[in-house]
Amino acid sequence: GVKAILGIAMGSSLAAGWLDSEGRIGGWLNELAFAPVDYHPSAPADEWSGDLGCGVQYFSQQAVVRLSAAAGIPLPAGHPAEQLKHVQELQKQGDPRPGRIFETIGVCFGYAVAQYASYYDNLQHVLALGRVTSGEGGDQILAKAREVLRTEFPELASRITLHLPDEKSKRHGQAVAAASLPTRAPAR
Repeated sequence: GVKAILGIAMGSSLAAGWLDSEGRIGGWLNELAFAPVDYHPSAPADEWSGDLGCGVQYFSQQAVVRLSAAAGIPLPAGHPAEQLKHVQELQKQGDPRPGRIFETIGVCFGYAVAQYASYYDNLQHVLALGRVTSGEGGDQILAKAREVLRTEFPELASRITLHLPDEKSKRHGQAVAAASLPTRAPAR
């Protein structure tokens, strides 16, 4: 099967899971939501931790909400999940403005994948999941990320494949994967 794969779920936050080149799940947390991807002093601050440039600000529904103003999209009041759905519905209706949001996320994701490759030994596959990747936006995110990798990091582009599963798996795949993990008997 496929090994050396990093699963990234872009939804209400940013979640990650890593399967190494031996097919093992590591013994540490992959808390990429708070790992920095932007080191500029004016990078957006995370509302919970106060940290600047965290992945959650770039690869989650918060990113879509934050970028909506720059794309000229007024958002209805409400939860970020509903605001994300509003942006995705505009895109379904042919509005070009949401595409700018997803392309921006894709550029950032391309650079982040390069950063992740310096940490995750022998990274070969990245699987993008989560509500943010639903619809045409997911294709735009990965297209721009691939473009960044080809242009800026050609050696990584030749080694790392970005994957986008079907719509159902994008949103529910991580739960199925977690539920199917083998359990171990406690050490005696």
